[in-house]
Amino acid sequence: MNTVEQFLAHAIALEREAARRYEELAAAMQTEGNAELKTFFARMAHYSRKHLAEAQARGGFRELPEMRPEDFDWPEGTAPETADWAGVDAMMGADDALQLALDSERRGHTYYAAIAATTQDIELRRLAGEFAAEEAQHVVELEKLIAARAAA
Repeated sequence: MNTVEQFLAHAIALEREAARRYEELAAAMQTEGNAELKTFFARMAHYSRKHLAEAQARGGFRELPEMRPEDFDWPEGTAPETADWAGVDAMMGADDALQLALDSERRGHTYYAAIAATTQDIELRRLAGEFAAEEAQHVVELEKLIAARAAA
């Protein structure tokens, strides 16, 4: 990936899907009766919507490519924060939900960091680095929550 426009089109799709997936996890935790994790996942959905809005705002003055699903260049053929979400349902337990979210955030971080590390475009390197840093914060937050639950 070598253009900011292409990156933003991918980031918009990735963050839109991440927000939707976190909303599914919040609903699953509500069904399970876990108010703490329902609130946590709702907050993560909010973060994804903020990243989505940021990507959309940065793309607002640019001509972003119109992309069909087959036009996206995703690792393993699917958006990094979407992979492995087929098992989300109302019966999912808290530990499985947290691990799923952590794995997804790690993939999102790796995706953005790889773009930052490999692009020759200075603006794209900076932008992808910012998105990678935001994802790294989500990884840390999830790791802390998982560790706290394990220690309890």
